[in-house]
This record gives sequence, C-alpha cells and structure tokens, in this order.
Amino acid sequence: MRIDSAGWTHVGRRSHNEDAWEARAELGLFVVADGLGGYEGGEVASRCVVDTFTGFCERVARDSEATWPHRPRPGSSREEDLLLNCTWLAQRAVLARRVGHLREMGSTVVALTVGPGGAAVAHVGDSRLYRLRDGRLEALTRDHSLLEEMREAGVETPSRGESPFGHLITRALGTQNGEPTVRRLEVRVGDVFLLCSDGLYEPLGPERMASRLGQGRAAEVAEALVREAYAAGSKDNITAVVVAVRAE
Repeated sequence: MRIDSAGWTHVGRRSHNEDAWEARAELGLFVVADGLGGYEGGEVASRCVVDTFTGFCERVARDSEATWPHRPRPGSSREEDLLLNCTWLAQRAVLARRVGHLREMGSTVVALTVGPGGAAVAHVGDSRLYRLRDGRLEALTRDHSLLEEMREAGVETPSRGESPFGHLITRALGTQNGEPTVRRLEVRVGDVFLLCSDGLYEPLGPERMASRLGQGRAAEVAEALVREAYAAGSKDNITAVVVAVRAE
C-alpha cells in the first residue's frame, strides 16, 4: 500500500497559531498538537511536542539499534511502543522548558503511526483521530475531558459546544497528568485518516468532515477542510492532517 498525506493549518480568528503538525509518510508518522489556549507559550509547547515525536522517529529510522527510553510492554506492538516512547519523551521535553514566562505552557497531542506491523494511535487531551472507511466516519480517540468523564459516569451532559465545561481537558503534556491513551489499529487500503485540532471538528461535525474526506488528493482535502471550518465560524486555530491509504 501507499500513503498519500498532507497537512494544513490556519490561525483562524486568533492572534497567533498555537497548533503544530507534521506529516512524514517516509517515517509513517503523523502528528497534530494544540498548545493550551490562553497560556503564554502554547505555540512553543505544541512545536516542542511535534519536534520530539519527529526527532525520535528519525533516530529510530536511522539506527535500528537505537536505545528506546522505555522497554517494550508485553503484548504491545512495535507501533504502540513507538508512540508511547514518543509521548513520554515529549512530556519530559515540555516539562523541562516550563520555566520563566513559559511556566504555564502545555499541549495536547494526537499521533498516528503506520508501519510493517500495522498502525497505532496515541493521544493526550482533545485533539482527535477519525477514520473514514466505506463511507462511514469513526472517531478513534475519546477526549480526555471533563465532559467525557461525566458521560462515562452516567451523567447526562449537553454537547461540547453548549456546555460551560466543553473545553476543560483533564490531561495535557506538560502537566502532572500527561498519560497517553495508546491503541493498536487495523489499516486497510481505502482508509482515510484525519488528525485534527478542536478548531476543525467543532464547527464542521462528523457529517461535513465525512463528505469532504476521500475527495481528491490529501493536500487538497486538508486545505479544503481547514477553509471550510473557518468559513463555518471557527474561533480557534484550525489544523488538519489527512492520511489516505492507497493501493500501490
């Protein structure tokens, strides 16, 4: 199979862009990070996260004997362990830079890796991964948020956009709780993955995202999604990374 991937970002209606992204098909790595809004240094944190993921994957690709900071977990795939190590390293990197005027910074992250053993996703916070398969869009991550915790406890909650707690996340890199959720994924030819920040999925919703995904090359789709989210009134930074799995 062949990977067609691309990303696009827009500052939206904010004064600066705290989102960062990377799409490296040759590494099988795709990342979106969203710096914590309202905190000075959010853009520093998100770039630090993306650079840490990319740097570790580049090192592993160059040197098959490279040392991993954490040993493989029993039953985990190589792809799961790769993302877990990337996340631990990113957490350490952001924490090390939280000094002075950067002392309150943090970032979400969602990352996808596709390798010989399959694929995996890791996420912290409320940046998301979706998969379009056979015309059906599925969310492959569940937000680390107060709303999701309330729902899991059986409490009826309004939609994210209608709740005063809609943007309260319970995990972020650079905070005391930067623990990722990591899971293995199955990949098929024809799958289209979307990694995105909340500035994209909030104004569009699943139906509009599904209708746009799979229409054309990844670069065209990523740009179109971001532009459509802006036109729909997104007030946040807007970022999309599209990963399409094609036949050879």
